Amino acid sequence: MIDPHSAITDVTGIKVGHWTSSARPTGCTAVLAPPSGAVGGVDVRGSAPGTRETDLLNPENLVDRVNAVVLAGGSAFGLDAATGAVRWLDEHGIGYDVRIAKVPIVPSAILFDLALGDPKIRPDAAAGYAACDAATAERPAEGNVGAGAGATVGKMFGFDRAMKGGIGTASVTLDGLVVGAIVAVNAIGDVVDPSNGRIVAGARSKDGKKTIDTVRTILSGEIPAILTPGTATTIGVVATNAELTKAQAQKIAQMAQDGVARAIAPSHTMFDGDAIFTLATGGARKTGNPTLLGLMAAEVVAASILRAVYSARSLPNLPSVHDVH
Repeated sequence: MIDPHSAITDVTGIKVGHWTSSARPTGCTAVLAPPSGAVGGVDVRGSAPGTRETDLLNPENLVDRVNAVVLAGGSAFGLDAATGAVRWLDEHGIGYDVRIAKVPIVPSAILFDLALGDPKIRPDAAAGYAACDAATAERPAEGNVGAGAGATVGKMFGFDRAMKGGIGTASVTLDGLVVGAIVAVNAIGDVVDPSNGRIVAGARSKDGKKTIDTVRTILSGEIPAILTPGTATTIGVVATNAELTKAQAQKIAQMAQDGVARAIAPSHTMFDGDAIFTLATGGARKTGNPTLLGLMAAEVVAASILRAVYSARSLPNLPSVHDVH
């Protein structure tokens, strides 16, 4: 069983900081590696990704360690938050040593939250800097904070029948190896409890009083009238204290996406840019079995998704799981 009080920061050396806008529901989340960096990997699914530095994480490419990952709202505009993280790391002397400078390596991914409030307000470089400045090894806040501030779920039948998403975290330990995750859940699909198949949060009935099963509803013949592109995306980071190669880190990111598929239905759609990063700190000083680590990663990703929606709180005309049955 996964401890409900567990978090990605159970991986020694990992720090997390949020920046949340006070002007509208949006924000960003910085996941900092130890000063020496962490071996990075990534897996991107769906057809609407918004990312930065993912090509660098290809195992055939040179740099194998990254210094932070930034998750942000604001659609493509939110990628600017990573620039602030680069500045923060540069000021602290952290980065890839090219002799004449240390260049911070900061992959990033964004989600679409522009439908809530003024779309001109989105995370920028100052927000990314502030998220890094706020980063600690304490258990990070969940729900309507950071990259989860403007997250929503269940949008297949329109935004007016959606529910509040959020950001959540979890970890699991096996034989001294820790695997943790933090996930911002902004899916077009429903959030499903993998243990029993129950819809936790998602598209609501026309009267708004209860959830429906999006997949079953569509298969029964109720087809959405309009599907709006660019409205979704679930993004997250998996961290472990195992020693990994880039290829192994990439494989664990791939397996971690199984957690997205178990907990969100449908997932990886034309309207989602689902992306999961891996950070391997090597702090345990042993490799572990990548298949077992990938299994653990899928479990903590699914648990983080559930934590995200259970921790979320309602916004005007956008109820949370606590207000819909």
